[in-house]
Amino acid sequence: MKPATVAPKHVRADLARIASWIAPKSRVLDLGCGDGTLLAYLQANKQIIGAGVEISDELVIASVRRGVQVVQQNLEGGLALFDDNQFDTVVLSKTLQSMHNTEHILREMARVAKYGIVSFPNFGHWPHGLSILRGRMPVTGEMPYQWFDTPNIHLCTLKDFEDLAAALQLRITHTATFNRNKEVKLLPGWRSTLAVYRFESPNHQEA
Repeated sequence: MKPATVAPKHVRADLARIASWIAPKSRVLDLGCGDGTLLAYLQANKQIIGAGVEISDELVIASVRRGVQVVQQNLEGGLALFDDNQFDTVVLSKTLQSMHNTEHILREMARVAKYGIVSFPNFGHWPHGLSILRGRMPVTGEMPYQWFDTPNIHLCTLKDFEDLAAALQLRITHTATFNRNKEVKLLPGWRSTLAVYRFESPNHQEA
């Protein structure tokens, strides 16, 4: 018997914003889905048809317990398991900065879905620059690792990501920035710790 879908009582502000950008009853792929929190929330509240990709044994089990369908796979291998335009939206939350081939995963996201949503730590947050001026790599809530054991290998600012999206012909449709669990609207490039972007695949943009 398939486990019952249980929606979390609370979701992070950034995940709630991501959910607001996803249409009801649409097809959603969550890359690096973790414990399935986002997909479980979407299944319960928007009746989406969802699937996740996760590498961790522990997190795969947690996702299944939430009633989320999961494929256990390393994202560095790409998304060859999925067909072109198989999904309406593909999500990559807090994982982009740890990918070895950033351009490849973004292109793959644009191939398998009409829309992509990514979130990543904002390296432009002002205390990061202050830490570097003091001779230290920043260690913060969104980047809690020391330089020698961090999984974050491709850190970027908001402008860096926007430039890359333009180079890959990904049209940005929505943007939100956060500091902890609060949305930041004033000077987001300096004051936000986390950025969330929604983009449209080149395959679905009007000529």
